[in-house]
Amino acid sequence: MAARDDIVAFADALLEVDRWPEFAPPGVQVIGAPEVSKLVAGVSASAELFERAAAAGAQLVLVHHGLFWRNEPLVVDRRLRRRLELLFAADLSLLAYHLALDAHPEVGNNAQLARALGVEPERQFGLVGIGGALAAPVEVDALARRIADVTGREPVVFAHGRERVERIAIVTGAGGHDLVQAAHEGYDLYLTGEPEEPSLQTARELGIHFVAAGHEATERLGVQALAARLAERFGLEWEFVEIPNPV
Repeated sequence: MAARDDIVAFADALLEVDRWPEFAPPGVQVIGAPEVSKLVAGVSASAELFERAAAAGAQLVLVHHGLFWRNEPLVVDRRLRRRLELLFAADLSLLAYHLALDAHPEVGNNAQLARALGVEPERQFGLVGIGGALAAPVEVDALARRIADVTGREPVVFAHGRERVERIAIVTGAGGHDLVQAAHEGYDLYLTGEPEEPSLQTARELGIHFVAAGHEATERLGVQALAARLAERFGLEWEFVEIPNPV
């Protein structure tokens, strides 16, 4: 068993949560049991995730997308009430990290996806992303297959760049808005989770490959890496609960 507050303090410090202008409160969002032996990780808070965490005997739930978003009405509606009831009934704590988890150079979503794809990080891209290069250039179709293998889904591909891809910019999740910046900075391919309506014509006119591999699918790795780090540090049991999402 480990103290909940020690786990939270360690994660907050590791991710440097005070650096990020968050859209929702980072760190602990709901306080449950003071001692933790099992952690369940998932990409996004939901009633289904909380039900499965309770059934698994966890005391703490770790997510990338938590509760209390500032762009939502400050009302406890049926959805939020159900989620809170499930957490309270099982004495579950909820721990959520958004931008801080996107940006971390080791356990972050972008760093983990880059590593899985064989992209060597060179510098920060945008607010939380990574710019880097492959060890050797590859054709865009081969890279798209590699992305599909890592994310477990077929990506949207607008292939309008160079014949072979070497330099890649990555922003997991809803990062379609950074396509223009990636093109202006000379990247061969821009990888994100969700496309935006202008993405096709922008890629075509700026001569860059654009790949959207799913918001949820591109953000599975960071929360698992953080969960593994916490489990190792505090001697916890942990598991990742995947709830399929086509977005």
